[in-house]
Amino acid sequence: MRRTIISWALLIICNMMWALQFTCIKLTQDQVGPYFTVWGPMLLATVLLAPFAWRDFKRSGKRLKDILVFIQLALLGAFPAQVLMTWGTQYSLASNAAIITLSLPVITAFFAFLVLKEKMNRVRWLSFLIAIAGVILCSTGDIQQMDFGSKYAIGNLLIFLAIVGNAYYNVGIKKIAERYTEMELVFYTYVAMILLLTPLVIYYEPGTFARLSSFTPQTWTGLTLLTLFHNFLSMILFFRALKILDAMQVALSNYLITFMGLPVAAIWLGEALGSQAIVGGILVLVGTLIITIVDYKMNQSSPKTITQ
Repeated sequence: MRRTIISWALLIICNMMWALQFTCIKLTQDQVGPYFTVWGPMLLATVLLAPFAWRDFKRSGKRLKDILVFIQLALLGAFPAQVLMTWGTQYSLASNAAIITLSLPVITAFFAFLVLKEKMNRVRWLSFLIAIAGVILCSTGDIQQMDFGSKYAIGNLLIFLAIVGNAYYNVGIKKIAERYTEMELVFYTYVAMILLLTPLVIYYEPGTFARLSSFTPQTWTGLTLLTLFHNFLSMILFFRALKILDAMQVALSNYLITFMGLPVAAIWLGEALGSQAIVGGILVLVGTLIITIVDYKMNQSSPKTITQ
């Protein structure tokens, strides 16, 4: 139980850092394009991770072919999750993206069932339903403004494919997590991502490099926070938790991003935080606690029942 509680605590911290991402993007968007916003902090985080990943690589006696799996995970998972989400949001509405993102835990659960043979039980379904209800309350404004008309069909499809890529990556990493340290999991994924993203940055946003000297303190603050928290520390903690918890449990924790993103935006950007959002956040937290405590106890009692 202690390892499970610690893992959930790490996930909550991760989601707090990921929730900060939206505010950080707002801080940088006036001077930095979407591709550089992903590529720059990821490159800096990779440099920070390199000594630790190299140490682990030598200790484990791995060879180059042992890390080729990350090219597949980046190409089919992390890359579409980052790039297609950017493209899709450009062709659609932010409110559409917010609603479509609600499908992430469900799609992750499907991949976890298909690839990892994890099972859904009543407690997990209850947790999902409570959390979804909470996120819908948090996103009431977006739901009222959403438009899934043909005008946004391409954008909505790209956003959905990005969610599928995200779910595939999470489950794929879970499958290989035992063979790599947390540092290696993050580092090799980022190396593959940088190789895929660099041509896009050079082609679509070449002028960004010339503007580096004119970046404001606000822009540097956003990029620094994205580097240290979103791309570095949060991912290390996330992979450590993923080694202990089921992929379905980790998927449910993604609902905390909305819950935690609202107060961050309210405090930092002065955005309004309504009563529905507060109630929705409480429901998300309740759903997370149910799957943390009740589901753990059910899993612990199951083997005893079988042996009787």
